[in-house]
Formats: sequence, C-alpha cells, structure tokens
Amino acid sequence: MPSKSFHRTDRVSAQLRRELGTLVREAVREHGLPSVSVSDVEISRDLAHAKVFVTALQPERSVEAVKALKELSRELRFQLGRAMKLRHVPELHFHYDDSVDRGERIEHLLREAPVAQTDADADPAAEDGEDRPKDSDA
Repeated sequence: MPSKSFHRTDRVSAQLRRELGTLVREAVREHGLPSVSVSDVEISRDLAHAKVFVTALQPERSVEAVKALKELSRELRFQLGRAMKLRHVPELHFHYDDSVDRGERIEHLLREAPVAQTDADADPAAEDGEDRPKDSDA
C-alpha cells in the first residue's frame, strides 16, 4: 500500500494559509493597515504554533504591518477557530517574508550588471567557425 504523500501538517498549513489570507485582507481593510498578503504558513508538528509569513506591497512599511498583525493575532486566531474545524487553533506568529524583496533586488542587479563579452561575441569570424588571426598577430 502506498504511503501518504501529504502529512496532516501540510494539509492544515495549506488550509490556514487560505483562511488567513482572507482574514488578513479583511483586517488590513478594517484597521487601515499597510497592504500585506499571506505568502506561507509553517505549522509545528504538534499543531500548536504557526509561523505566518506575510509580504508587503510597500516593503518600507513592513515593520509597521507585522507589528499590527502581531497585536491582532488573538482576534485573528479567534476568527480562525470559527472558520476552521480544529480542536485546537495554533498560536499565530507573524513574520515578514523578504524573499520577494531579495528576488527583486537580485533581478535589478542582474539587469544593471554589464554584459561580459566572450571571444565569440567579440570576433565575428569565430561565429563562422573560421580561425582567422587577429590583426595584431598578422
């Protein structure tokens, strides 16, 4: 018999991510918080704690947003308990997910990096497969 491909923690974290996405979006609108979205949820094996990773539309206001979500975590946990069928709703620990910011920074650096020319790019004769001596060698 094949083993399970998904553990219960994986299923619960996926459901938490969906539900928290909706709850966080409502909290942002209701409390006038900086715009954030839930990017991932990691849950402990005993389902007692959940790390909730959020990304911010305005990275410079991310600290403010995470602080506000930490203050609202009890209310969000209560709403989560009503929305999900869990015996114990995990404690929510909000963290800023800077992977999007790092990705954008890397992409920017790659775009701004000077393009290094190889010998094949510099010598059009190399593209033809011909070995012509350079003018300085002749």
